[in-house]
Amino acid sequence: MARGTQRQELQRWIDARKRFHLSHAQVQMARELGMNPRKLGRLANSDQEPWKAPLPIFIERIYQKRFGKASPDRVLSIEERVREVAAKKARRRERRAGDVPQDKESDRSE
Repeated sequence: MARGTQRQELQRWIDARKRFHLSHAQVQMARELGMNPRKLGRLANSDQEPWKAPLPIFIERIYQKRFGKASPDRVLSIEERVREVAAKKARRRERRAGDVPQDKESDRSE
């Protein structure tokens, strides 16, 4: 996924969290379930269709059914997840910079 596309997707989740009043845990559950933030409006119309559960409850029920637990083991907000991934990439870059291979010519002479 391209860098700009990834930012857009994460921004869509942030917007969905605000629009549908979801907690960080519920957003993470929805992401793990493979839900699309653009399609959440279809699931959130419990006012018009009273037989539907409110979106936060629906996400929690489906997560419980699929994974057999009430919530993820480690709950991170999207912003925390982005910072964590960026730090991991920086550590990886530092490690790779330290593991620079020797000159090819010195390898040939041995």
